[in-house]
Amino acid sequence: MPEMCDEGHARYGRSVQFRAMKRPLNIAMLLLAAQAAMAQPFFNLTIQELALPESPGVHSFAVGQHGGKWLIIGGRTDGLHRRQPWAAFLAEGNSVSAHVIDPVTSTVWSASIASLPVAQFEQLQSTNMEFAQRDTVLYIMGGYGRSEAQNDHVTHDLLSAVNIPGAISAIINGTSVAPHFRYVQDSRMAVTGGYMHLLNGTFYQVGGQFFEGRYNPMGPNNGPGFIQQYKEAVQKFNITDNGSTLALTDYSETTDAANLHRRDYNLVPQIFPDGQVGFTAFTGVFQHAVDLPWLNTVNVLPDSYTVNNSFNQLLNQYHSAHLPIYDEVNNSMHTVFFGGMGRYYFDPQSGTLIEDDAVPFVKTISMVTRNNDGSMTETALDMAMPDYLGSGAEFIPLNGVAYEHGEILSLNALPVGQPTLVGHIFGGIQSTDRNIFFTNDGTQSHASNRVFKVFIEPDVTAVNSGTVISGKEVFRMQVFPNPVQDMLRIDLTAPFRTAGTIVLRTISGSTVRTANISLEAAQQTTLSIDCSGLGAGSYVVQFDNGVFTREETVIIRR
Repeated sequence: MPEMCDEGHARYGRSVQFRAMKRPLNIAMLLLAAQAAMAQPFFNLTIQELALPESPGVHSFAVGQHGGKWLIIGGRTDGLHRRQPWAAFLAEGNSVSAHVIDPVTSTVWSASIASLPVAQFEQLQSTNMEFAQRDTVLYIMGGYGRSEAQNDHVTHDLLSAVNIPGAISAIINGTSVAPHFRYVQDSRMAVTGGYMHLLNGTFYQVGGQFFEGRYNPMGPNNGPGFIQQYKEAVQKFNITDNGSTLALTDYSETTDAANLHRRDYNLVPQIFPDGQVGFTAFTGVFQHAVDLPWLNTVNVLPDSYTVNNSFNQLLNQYHSAHLPIYDEVNNSMHTVFFGGMGRYYFDPQSGTLIEDDAVPFVKTISMVTRNNDGSMTETALDMAMPDYLGSGAEFIPLNGVAYEHGEILSLNALPVGQPTLVGHIFGGIQSTDRNIFFTNDGTQSHASNRVFKVFIEPDVTAVNSGTVISGKEVFRMQVFPNPVQDMLRIDLTAPFRTAGTIVLRTISGSTVRTANISLEAAQQTTLSIDCSGLGAGSYVVQFDNGVFTREETVIIRR
């Protein structure tokens, strides 16, 4: 995708048959244990579509909940934004109503928010706002969209506070919503496509960008031009709120242009192996030198952050619905991502990982596991979202279920032997195909109103039904001639820049040759190994970069 404001599909922007018509899709997932000797935890994940035909079609929205009901604000009612500046992010695609959804009774209520002050009304119909709920108040910052008052497309510089039970009651009863909405203007809140979370009373806002003007894939200096500035920071602050006035206090900002230059990603609450609670920023866009997603992750802790370059997340790289699950018994953290967009997707029929630099819509449901030693692995699960659905969707946790720190599901607290409803997936962009961006005329995708129940059942008898992403899927390696007598040629291609070691060893495991090698992204690198002094027989060539390995067998003849 172009290095632009791809927000209509980008924030919340392999498959087996997804049985969507009220029939549950069951999948048993083997969760990877940190140590082979340790008892391996298992659980079953089930997704079942919930019939809610009156729900609004919307994506990239803000959501809060109270009393079993959801409050949906903002986002867009169209699908993937179009490429032409005059057709992208049109005002008629703004969501100008607030919605209340009761998934238990399948009831939906809606009300216009046009009675709010102009500045707030314009903010709360925008896309890709950051939001977090504290008690019964939903705080919403930023967002991008058309401002009639400013006669331009802008990133809004507001922090809004919404009294969730009051707003829900007003929408249901048809009374004024205005008394339940407040806001304060603050230039530090002018961010879109980032993420905001609450931890121990402190708000953390990570990444995102400031974007002003019309989207234009030709660049900022082509008419109509635009201003784009990545936030490249972690903002920490408290919100003092007496029910009448709002203010930001205890504000601090840590900037890192090299590693925090990312937006439209997933910032997921995590419990780390040492017991600390924080967040992981999973991938996002765009890299500095190329319009491709980041592959590494960033761990955000209360007083610091660290960049994890020892793991590359290849699946589900844009914002999508996600579910963090903590296994206390094995001190392992598992995060499930439901559809969206990605540079890679797994083809179960061929058993290969498909790379597509257009970063298409994907049906992939994947899981990233952090083991108790801090190592991380990624699994492509043997299930899929329907109709390329997931980008711009949200996972809404079910109140009353065993969640820690607000959003982390406690696996060990769930009953064994029966599935537990743990939450719902709502909204998002539903596309007709993977790659529609360059042909998009507004008909190939739409904002989804579909709702899916998500069930989890701990089960020690479950079996592995996913594919762990390893070097075989990531690296292309050819060895020839094979069989070989003297010089063995090794051709390696990696999807990203990396360095590693080539090892030639006997079948019994004895190392006979080693060489270091550096690889550039998507460029073939060749290395030759002299085998003339080695005895005849079978050998193994292995590439290892500390994260992935790739092996091929070669025969030496004499």
